[in-house]
Amino acid sequence: MSVASAVALAGGPAVPAAAAHLPGGLGPCRPGSCPTAYPAVGDGPFAGRDNNVNVFVGGDYRVRGAAAGAEGRVVALGRFDVHKSSGGPGYGVGVLATGSRVPPADGTDFLTAGGPVAVAPGQHLDAERGVVRHAGPVSGTILRRAVKDAAAAGPYAALRDELAAASRCYARGPDGRGRPATGTARNTGSETVFTGDGTSALQVFDVDFDLVGPGGGPQGIRFAGIPTAATVLVNLNGPARVVNTHSGGLTDDAPLNRLRERLLWNLPDARRADFHGTGQFQGSVLAGERSGESTVTVPGVNGRFFTAGSLTHTSAPTGGGGQAFHAYPFTGELPECASGRLASRSGANSPADR
Repeated sequence: MSVASAVALAGGPAVPAAAAHLPGGLGPCRPGSCPTAYPAVGDGPFAGRDNNVNVFVGGDYRVRGAAAGAEGRVVALGRFDVHKSSGGPGYGVGVLATGSRVPPADGTDFLTAGGPVAVAPGQHLDAERGVVRHAGPVSGTILRRAVKDAAAAGPYAALRDELAAASRCYARGPDGRGRPATGTARNTGSETVFTGDGTSALQVFDVDFDLVGPGGGPQGIRFAGIPTAATVLVNLNGPARVVNTHSGGLTDDAPLNRLRERLLWNLPDARRADFHGTGQFQGSVLAGERSGESTVTVPGVNGRFFTAGSLTHTSAPTGGGGQAFHAYPFTGELPECASGRLASRSGANSPADR
């Protein structure tokens, strides 16, 4: 088994010196018309509209295997490439048949690409009622509206470095010496259990092991001792990390699902980050390494996904397809790390208004 231990602060439990959100106004729902409460994953009528970014990729975004789509606004500073090997021929962005059902507003940018958009022959990229805004050339089939814009990714370009810096700060503190943990993480084989201190507004866990079961197989994820309304920050440290889990469901009656909008998985150093398993992965992900490669094969990611590196959205070699990012906000309060100079992104002239 593996254990990550808490480091106590003199005089009391660790709390953030100043509460802040992610850089550039990322994380919360941005009207649109934000729902009072997000519904569980389903296929019902739209529950609201969210014009904030749900998936940000600082490098290239690759669609492979039988992956189905990404709900919400998607931004890739590099190439967006669809080359599936199985499943249906399409990959959706913005609106999916199943998800939180809180897509961006009609007519806004569902996908922004700073490089080429390439779709394999016989396949298609479906933006339904939104816009695919791209700086590079297009090859293949895009359903609905595509707009060539040499400056497409310009408003988002600074986010790559902002997110990388924030990721390091969340893990190591503003002085780089480390951020004290408030709880422990223990991998028992069948599950990894995160035990908080029961009091801190910011629950911090440092993890230097993979969240996998025996032989690298799937395991559970469980949190205990987390106060109501606390933000949970899990720092997955190291040059490569693997999460393989069966935890997280389509309904929101499980405790893990109820943490979703206040849970951030932070990978400050990982040049490789893999998210595998059979669960609906709960919480938002921040991968701060610019040269990092994230691979996602879980059936669903229910939260924001921000990487300064590149992303491959695909399916496992065995098992079903239909992998999707579902648009759920991150509303937790984090330590003050960002410069704040991108805060105007949430204003009236934000690129989200396109």
